[in-house]
This record gives sequence, structure tokens and C-alpha cells, in this order.
Amino acid sequence: MEANHLARSLSYRSMSDPSIGLAISLGLLGAALAALAARAALRFLHKPEPTQAMWASGMAMGAVAMGIETAVYAGVVSSGLLEAYVFVSAALVGLLSLGCTHVIRVARFAQAYAAFILAACALLAVASFSTPLSASMVSDGIITASPPLTLLVLSSLITGPATVVLLAASALSLMRSHRWQNLLIIGGALVLGAGGTLYIVSFPVFLYYAEFIGIILLFGGVVSLPKPTAHDAKVGAPTAMTR
Repeated sequence: MEANHLARSLSYRSMSDPSIGLAISLGLLGAALAALAARAALRFLHKPEPTQAMWASGMAMGAVAMGIETAVYAGVVSSGLLEAYVFVSAALVGLLSLGCTHVIRVARFAQAYAAFILAACALLAVASFSTPLSASMVSDGIITASPPLTLLVLSSLITGPATVVLLAASALSLMRSHRWQNLLIIGGALVLGAGGTLYIVSFPVFLYYAEFIGIILLFGGVVSLPKPTAHDAKVGAPTAMTR
């Protein structure tokens, strides 16, 4: 009787411990993002298109970010991991926005924007991996501190315009087709845009979930868009980006 009571008590405390719940959640979120990245990559292999490549790359970046968060929470902390985290957290938003530029239907803008985002990502990568980051950024397994100001500014050069493009593409899609799927895309863009703010004001746990929820909403809205019809082509409705 006493042994059973003790086992039930330990089980209850383990399941109710916030740190245990966060560890399990991070692992599940990382696995889910990896699965979505693999799905996007398979769609790209089946039908190679630039937008599919951007979505697959963005989802892969998201999976890497969640993997780093899980490793850091497990106690694996190094400057290299933190440098990679700063880079992928910004780059994933930029890559996802590149997957939406065709909705705007302005070829010159799409080309110029792609060149800008890729150049900004390259610059951020160089800056991130050449700036040693201290383990003091981590507190109780959570990345709580912001990176140096230079990295924050470079990250904003990507996430700021990317959020605007995501919102613009989502709004245009909604106006053209009035499909419920675009509401998911708009919601995902808003959540991702808020992620940087949550990080700056030191709400790291909410940032972790914001990254995941934002990507899921965006990806869910995109993959559920129906295939374009002749009427859609006439009115300029969005196409199924990953089909």
C-alpha cells in the first residue's frame, strides 16, 4: 500500500513539474517540426519549385532551432550552439517569407527582395558565427538573454521586412480568394512577428511556443490551399505553394 502510494505521488509530482513538462514539450515540438520539414522536402522533390524550396528550408531551420532549444535545456550549452540559434531564429522567418513573395505577383520586387534576404542571411551568418556568445545567456536551461546589439540589429533586418511581406502576402491572398486558409497564414505571420519582441522582453518560454505555433499556422494554411482553378487564375487567387 505504502509503495503504491509513493509511486503515485512521485508520478504526480513528475507530471506536474513545469520543467518536466517543458522538456517533453520541446522534444515533441522539435520532432513535429522535423516531420513537417521532411514533408516539405518530399513535396519539393516531387515538384521542384523555388517557393517549395524556401518553405522546406524555412521548416528545416525551425526544426534546427527547436533542436538547439532542446539540447540547451538538457544542459548541452556551447558558444557554437548559441551562435547557430541566433542565426536560424531569424533566417527561418526570412526563408518562409520568400515562399510567399509570388503571391504579391511583382517579379522585380520578388527578385530584389530575395537578393536582399539572402544577402542579409549571409551577413547574419558571418556575424553570428564570428561573435563568441557566453553561456550566461542561458538560465535554468532557457535562453533568456539577448545576443549583442549588432546581432539584434542584423536579425531585425531580416525579421522586420519578412514579417511585413508575410502579412502583405496573406492579406492579398485573403482579399483575392476569401479562403479560411489565409486566416491561418495571417495568424502565423503575426505570431512569428511577435516572437522577436517576446525574446527581447525576456519571455523565452513564450518565444519557444510562438516559433512553433507561428510556423504551424503558416504551413497549415499553405498546404491546405486548394489547387488553382481557371477562375482563380483570372482573379489572381493564391496558388497552393507546396503542392
